[in-house]
Amino acid sequence: MAKHVCPCGYVYDPELGDPDNGVAPGTAWEDLPEDWVCPWCGLDKDSFEEE
Repeated sequence: MAKHVCPCGYVYDPELGDPDNGVAPGTAWEDLPEDWVCPWCGLDKDSFEEE
């Protein structure tokens, strides 16, 4: 599964998920809720680039 990088430098790694914000490890990028935002800066998913 590919990682996705926010302009602020946060990296979403599907293997790690975002458990602090209710996203379980193993959650693919495509399976993130539409309203999920970067936990560091608050940008939406459209702002991320695939790594």
